[in-house]
Amino acid sequence: MNYFELFEIPVSLNVNTGSLPKKYFELQKKYHPDFYIQSDEAAQDEALEKSSAINKALKVLQNKESTIKYVLQLKGLLEEEEKYQLPPDFLMEVMELNENLSADSTIILDAFESNIYSEVEPIIKNYDDATITTAALLKVKEYYFKKKYLQRILDRIDD
Repeated sequence: MNYFELFEIPVSLNVNTGSLPKKYFELQKKYHPDFYIQSDEAAQDEALEKSSAINKALKVLQNKESTIKYVLQLKGLLEEEEKYQLPPDFLMEVMELNENLSADSTIILDAFESNIYSEVEPIIKNYDDATITTAALLKVKEYYFKKKYLQRILDRIDD
């Protein structure tokens, strides 16, 4: 059972996070290990496993980048710790930005991130699991890796 099925929501790259807390508490009431103390060991283990999955699912579904990563993994388009080759033109642009880091670099990098997001925004906002194409998901995958790359630079600025 995937996280979307667990929370009984459609697969999406743009999860409506407003409904997640209510469903989370409903699921935890049902599967929290404390409610299975009097049960046999198999039931206790299952409750512990389910409760852990619920916690992980909430964490993933509440975070946009984690949700994108999770959907790409569900679709078999992203492997854990995958080394992705970003386009050379993107790397050159980022290298130039990186060489000129300053106090206002976060503003420039945020604008740069907004620009790369605009390329996939319609795919993310209008995601339909039944009609999504592999080509569209591969564009989202490239965005995901570009965003990760930019985030590393932003993290260095913050340090």
